[in-house]
Amino acid sequence: MDKTKDERAWFLVLPVLVLVAFSAILPLMTVVNYAFNDTFGNNDFFWVGFEWFEEVLTSERMHEALWRQLLFSGLILAIEIPLGIGVALTLPKRGLKASLCLVLLALPLLIPWNVVGTIWQVFSRIDIGLLGSGLRALGIDFNIGQNPLDAWIVLIVMDVWHWTSLVTLLAYAGLQSIPEAYYQAGRIDQASRWAVFRHIELPKMKGVLLIAVLLRFMDSFMIYTEPFVVTGGGPGSATSFLSIDLVKMAVGQFDLGPAAAFSLMYFLVILLVSWVFYTVMTSLDKAGKEPSE
Repeated sequence: MDKTKDERAWFLVLPVLVLVAFSAILPLMTVVNYAFNDTFGNNDFFWVGFEWFEEVLTSERMHEALWRQLLFSGLILAIEIPLGIGVALTLPKRGLKASLCLVLLALPLLIPWNVVGTIWQVFSRIDIGLLGSGLRALGIDFNIGQNPLDAWIVLIVMDVWHWTSLVTLLAYAGLQSIPEAYYQAGRIDQASRWAVFRHIELPKMKGVLLIAVLLRFMDSFMIYTEPFVVTGGGPGSATSFLSIDLVKMAVGQFDLGPAAAFSLMYFLVILLVSWVFYTVMTSLDKAGKEPSE
């Protein structure tokens, strides 16, 4: 019996497409318009070509913000991915203890970003904060408003506290999907704990780890609320990441043309790096499967 495809189901997707076009594509076109035009008000625009893009690309301020952003994202990935895997390996696999651990791990993920920033901003204050006043009482010169290193340490610890749970939950899901037969084969071969992790668990977790890397990179590269609440981009410009500089340019200085050009390049950088991550990880995954096939 021949089966015919029913394409009417696409009509169910149409409202979603209309909503996405209204909420994403139209604002994007507005940004593109400002990126290639200048205006003196009254909705009168005139073409300037790539002038705003050249201004942003040659700006030393943007270069410094980009390096700060790359450094922050690199440190976050270098800490949270191994730490999340390590915590996932120590969790119980089943039972009430496993459920309780998973619930406790998920709690930081439920806290809104601005609340996380407020918690750590108060926590780090040298007058009433437990961390700030405690370190001062121990004779340590700690002040996130004056010492860039202190500000960076607080932001990194804050992000690790907030988001390592996500990596842990993803890694835990990957571990739970490994059939018991693999572990039985490892015990028969008398494989060490490191050998089991290296040859069984880590290869099986590549898919979820790819998702974890992509999510954490995109989020850390676009981070705004937490550092803005904790340090305001200071001291000086020590924690002024790309997102903070973009908001200052668009809202504080009202340079809509350069801000629009910068936002488009910002989006393309995130898209490009995410694509590179995905391509490299999938190619490594395919290379790892070829010998067994």
